[in-house]
Amino acid sequence: MSAPFVTTLRTNGESIRVGHSNNPLHLRVQVADLWDSMRVDAGGEEPVIAVKRAALARFYPDGEANADEYVVRLHGFEILDEQKSLIGSGIRDGSILLLVGRRRKPVR
Repeated sequence: MSAPFVTTLRTNGESIRVGHSNNPLHLRVQVADLWDSMRVDAGGEEPVIAVKRAALARFYPDGEANADEYVVRLHGFEILDEQKSLIGSGIRDGSILLLVGRRRKPVR
């Protein structure tokens, strides 16, 4: 089986792993505010919030980003229940998740 397309796209740094799975989903996570992305390998049973927290911890290592201040979008739509599993939320191998600030911030 070939790797999903998202594994060939430019990402910042090495991929991070969320949970333990022999057959992880290969995801691309982007933060709109930073114009940056990373690859995440996560088990399909992991909750969406776990991927969001792991990505924010990598993007903001000083802890300056609170997970409650960001929403996760898949195909442009907000995932409303972040406690659901990745697969239960419609996320598949090769999906791209976008982290967007819950509230718009003024341009400085």
